[in-house]
Amino acid sequence: MLERTEYLKRLIAFRDQKIIKVVTGVRRCGKSTLLALYRDYLISTGVEKAQIISINLEDMEYEALLDYKVLYNFVKDKLCENKSTYVFIDEVQNCKSFEKVVNSLFIKDNVDVYITGSNAYMLSGELATLLSGRYITIDMLPLSFKEYCQAVPASNSSEREKFNDYLRFGSFPYAALLEQNTAKIMPYLEGIYNTILIKDVAMRDGITDVSVLESIVKTLASGIGSPISINKIADTIQSSGRKISVNTVDAYVRALTDGYIFYKVDRYDIKGRQHLKTLGKYYIVDSGIRQMLLSQGSADLGHLIENTVYLELRRRGFKVNVGKLELKEVDFVASGPEGLEYYQVAASVLDEKTLQRELEPLEKIGDHFPKVLLTLDDIGSGVNYNGIRHVNLLKWLLDSPLA
Repeated sequence: MLERTEYLKRLIAFRDQKIIKVVTGVRRCGKSTLLALYRDYLISTGVEKAQIISINLEDMEYEALLDYKVLYNFVKDKLCENKSTYVFIDEVQNCKSFEKVVNSLFIKDNVDVYITGSNAYMLSGELATLLSGRYITIDMLPLSFKEYCQAVPASNSSEREKFNDYLRFGSFPYAALLEQNTAKIMPYLEGIYNTILIKDVAMRDGITDVSVLESIVKTLASGIGSPISINKIADTIQSSGRKISVNTVDAYVRALTDGYIFYKVDRYDIKGRQHLKTLGKYYIVDSGIRQMLLSQGSADLGHLIENTVYLELRRRGFKVNVGKLELKEVDFVASGPEGLEYYQVAASVLDEKTLQRELEPLEKIGDHFPKVLLTLDDIGSGVNYNGIRHVNLLKWLLDSPLA
């Protein structure tokens, strides 16, 4: 099992607190492994195995527990008297009305509840209403580049070669352990993608026209890093001869973000200090799935590294927006506990005109929050342009505190 150190620390920090721990994220990103690591940690601190109840609702062994009353009675009968009991339920959304079980366990003494889910819908319904203010979410993503470098089998590859593989084959934990070649990894990614699309999107949201859903996936995947509207997606699909309404496209896109395949990033007016509701951007959870879908090469490098930076900022706990400043755009406005940070991302700025184009939006920002230009260049990295730091992207990624 790959250690996911930072996520594990977050779980440990909330141990035995009267709050439900909800681990969310795309299928196969490592949620079940995280809970297994945490259970090992509990045992290492003296917790007895009888105090741990672990259920995976994807496993046929627990099929009878998909009835919420049966699930509740199963757990209740195993609770320890006068000791803490740690209850783990994987893929809890598979049980209809699971929120009743979770709420009933929550109100009991000496019960510490941990649940995982692969669809954000689980937090937008009755669970959120019942447990308002009584749960925390840990949003998991596939491997960071630093975690990926620690996971891939030892090789003589350079950091840049590993990064190229990271973009090409993606960051799902098991994919990192496979031999890094197309014949081994692409069938694995295709299996993940098809399972997510059917189980966590189509079935969950009652979508029957999967071919249209896939058209939307490819439209979003090809447009990562570019402003896009629901109307534009509908126009693109209609131009191929398929009839679809804007409302249907909107519902399908929301289903894809609920399934954690894509993340929607809204624009933020830096000068006006307000969020804008038009022309947001979408980023994909894994570049390997995008490569599988589109078979695009290095010509798309700029958008791929922008996608990588977005996901890394989320891993580091930032809330992320696209910045608007008059007619200019700042790739990312990252909001954290210590304020804002601004990021521009480019493959290279060795060309002087490109450098000036990337610096200009950051130079126009009037505040004194950190401003960073991330590129793959070694030349120029470390230079400070009037308070704007030019940082090599790989160094920034490998300096991550997440592993």
